[in-house]
Amino acid sequence: MDIAAQQSAGTPPRTATGIRRLKIVGLLALYVAAALTPVVLAYVQGLKNRPFLDEFSSGLAMAGFVMLLMEFITSGRFRVVSDPVGIDLMMRFHQLIARVLTVFVLIHPFLYTLPMTARRPWDLSGAAALGLTPWSAVSGYLAWGLLTAVFALALFRDKAGMRYEMWRLSHGVGAAFIALFGLHHTLEAGRYSASRYSAAFWVIAVCVALAALAWIHIVRPLRQLRHEYRLRTIERCADRTWTLKLEPAGGARFAFDAGQFAWVKLCNTPFGLTEHPFSISSSPSELPAIEFTIKEVGDFTREIGKSAVGTPAFLDGPHGNFTLHRRGGKGIVFIAGGVGIAPVMSMLRQLRAERDPRPMILIYGNRIEGQIAFAEELSQMNRDLNLEVVHVLSEPPPGWGGAKGELDPMTLPQHLPQQHRSDWLYAVCGPPAMIDSVEDTLARSGVHLAQIISERFRYEGGAPTPRERLMLAACAVVVLAILAGIAAFALR
Repeated sequence: MDIAAQQSAGTPPRTATGIRRLKIVGLLALYVAAALTPVVLAYVQGLKNRPFLDEFSSGLAMAGFVMLLMEFITSGRFRVVSDPVGIDLMMRFHQLIARVLTVFVLIHPFLYTLPMTARRPWDLSGAAALGLTPWSAVSGYLAWGLLTAVFALALFRDKAGMRYEMWRLSHGVGAAFIALFGLHHTLEAGRYSASRYSAAFWVIAVCVALAALAWIHIVRPLRQLRHEYRLRTIERCADRTWTLKLEPAGGARFAFDAGQFAWVKLCNTPFGLTEHPFSISSSPSELPAIEFTIKEVGDFTREIGKSAVGTPAFLDGPHGNFTLHRRGGKGIVFIAGGVGIAPVMSMLRQLRAERDPRPMILIYGNRIEGQIAFAEELSQMNRDLNLEVVHVLSEPPPGWGGAKGELDPMTLPQHLPQQHRSDWLYAVCGPPAMIDSVEDTLARSGVHLAQIISERFRYEGGAPTPRERLMLAACAVVVLAILAGIAAFALR
């Protein structure tokens, strides 16, 4: 069977979604088990019960601290964790759970009813006082204050106008100190951490979290030194949009699936803080060269067109589940907004290299005609692909012969396949608001969520789309399961 036939006969969308949901359920169950591990270790110690609020507060603190340490792993930089669910969903989970764990940790000191004093010699079980020593109080207050600051910066970074690089540095350093202060506070003041098994758990958990941080910021950059790339060409492909072509300086080869992205550093050292995620617009068939199409929209990208040929580049990846890999469909609809065309071009170029015979539709939305990237190449692609290209402009010039409007319920449905929509696959990429709108429009047009693949680079919650509702429901189930375990511990 040739490649095109394999893709056409690949795993049906709903079957693939069922498998993916099983993986998600498994990861969520593992998350709940990890969060409740210190609570279980506390339970089996058989210590005398304290008042309910005191035990519940300790449970919140223990579970919240583990959840904080797991944030180091769910940061989206570890493919073994993010690939089964998609990096955008993993990052959304990371953000939502951060809110929950922050509440757990910040409120727990206010729930205690026992005095916050050191244990008396006769109080062997620690049931009469919290056992707070001066140094454990200091480390607890420092961790509490740092967590408040780190959370506030993450929540309001855009409004505060803080540069991404400075926020990333403060976020990582702040998280590391929270983990260290939290470990000291837990071992010094925690009633249940006196057990050698509980103490070992906390030390190992913090070491794993810090090792994850070191892997991202130290080990990976060291490995990237062996696989340096160079900027060979930079071309303007549309208004404020550039395509950068990188080639390996040595024998490096960056393997990826069409549609994926990488974290890119354009600097002399892989240890630089200026690192950003960009979609790959070239296809795997064009390796070892690799291209990124980037639009001027932020602090770093505003100057991207001035990058000097020959500049060293370092890549971390590939990342992302926005691919056609193992996804079947009798036809494919690509819906791209703005620079969201970049991963779609990667897919189309690979499909052209494989001479895929399936019918395809590209619906490409922009504001003005000058923003259309790869216009000439797209107009010629129908020579090798069964491809229909539909350009949609919200501000068309006089005499524009293409579609007019937004990628919304008024415009989009008329360009979708008119028959057998349930047999097609839909790949959507663009600004988050556009993705939300398109997914909602597709759902209203009879397209099941299982037939849609999409991926976001910004992860804040938007419209209450089916995908967002599923994410919120999953987080709610996780939180309720953790709270139920803590309540059972407090009521024992």
